[in-house]
Amino acid sequence: MPTSAELMERAVKVIPGGVNSPVRAFQSVGLTPRFIDHADGPYVWDVEGNRYLDYVGSWGPMILGHNDPVVREAVQKACEKGLSFGAATELEVIIAEFICETVPHVEMVRMVNSGTEAVMSALRLARGFTGRDKVIKFAGNYHGHSDCMLVEAGSGVMTAGVPGSAGVPAGCAQDTLTAAYNDLNSVRALFEGNPGQVAAVIVEPVAANMGVVLPAPGFLEGLRALCDENGALLVFDEVICGFRLAYGGAAERFGITPDLVTYGKIIGGGMPVGAFGGRADIMGQMAPAGPVYQAGTLSGNPIAMTAGLAQLRALHDQPERYERLEAAGARLFGGIAALLEKHGAPCTINHVGSIGSVFFTPDAVTDYASAKKSDTDAFARYFRYMLEHGFSLAPSQFEAMFISCAHDDAALDETLSAIDAFLQG
Repeated sequence: MPTSAELMERAVKVIPGGVNSPVRAFQSVGLTPRFIDHADGPYVWDVEGNRYLDYVGSWGPMILGHNDPVVREAVQKACEKGLSFGAATELEVIIAEFICETVPHVEMVRMVNSGTEAVMSALRLARGFTGRDKVIKFAGNYHGHSDCMLVEAGSGVMTAGVPGSAGVPAGCAQDTLTAAYNDLNSVRALFEGNPGQVAAVIVEPVAANMGVVLPAPGFLEGLRALCDENGALLVFDEVICGFRLAYGGAAERFGITPDLVTYGKIIGGGMPVGAFGGRADIMGQMAPAGPVYQAGTLSGNPIAMTAGLAQLRALHDQPERYERLEAAGARLFGGIAALLEKHGAPCTINHVGSIGSVFFTPDAVTDYASAKKSDTDAFARYFRYMLEHGFSLAPSQFEAMFISCAHDDAALDETLSAIDAFLQG
């Protein structure tokens, strides 16, 4: 089997940058990416046969662990009937019913193929429902790569040091207003400066694309109140934290009801899936029921629906999984915090539940500006050390660590020992 270096040499000749998603290129950490051959439980193996304890989890979807047998067997059985029909199936109805029955703030849901598509469609719906054009987003929040959202977008854009993206016409972003995360006054000022023009406020309720940044007390409540006062919709982008921070996501964890919510990652069980849903009166404006158009040839794909349904059922029917994830998060991220204090390391850690980030800055990280103060060279040294010692982390200072149900205490303690050794120098 070819090595990762050999595969990258071939890839750059036929794939831009050698990868199909920029952060996978390992450019910010100065390495050649590891090409993965297979995964199981909390581990991934590269093409050279090296095993890594994995905290990427396919960027969040693998909450049960890699290659979960329940999901795998459901998919294998579904494949026997065919891979795609381009027609309605019972599976679409079953998963939609299941989500609407188990997530109180989702009365209707539309399946799509990615988180980007979910956000793009939800914002079009918000504009169509309100008859307004402008949308407020937050610096450092990433909502996919649709044109109007590539404004101070965090995630891979932030990692690459790109201020936005070439190829986005100025007109596409003119109705996108950018506020500061955790700063209600900045949101209020945008509403006041654009009276009666704002269709929606879209937010990552827990930011996870400038590293993990938690909402300050009262921030989400304040957004809900400002939207109500100004006739705008509140859209939670829960592509990352949906079904992770609780079964009902951040909306359940923080007790805030959005008008619309977008999903991805976990909802697909490892398959390419996105979804958006919310109030029935809003969702009822989607074609063919209403005038807001959205379509997708592979939306509701039977294999993807099968994987997603199997994973959601496992999470919903076994709530002890969330108790385990909470305990694992406390053990790992609390342990890292203790190590940072023990060694006097100029770092800080943010975490909630089973996601967290170590920032290589001594200052608190509460927004985009403070996240950007991180020493990315120091992070790269940390990343390289951990990789060399058998740990797979996201190759970016501005991404999250994801714990799965497959990470047991021994794996978490092994991780803490490696971090301890790194900090000792």
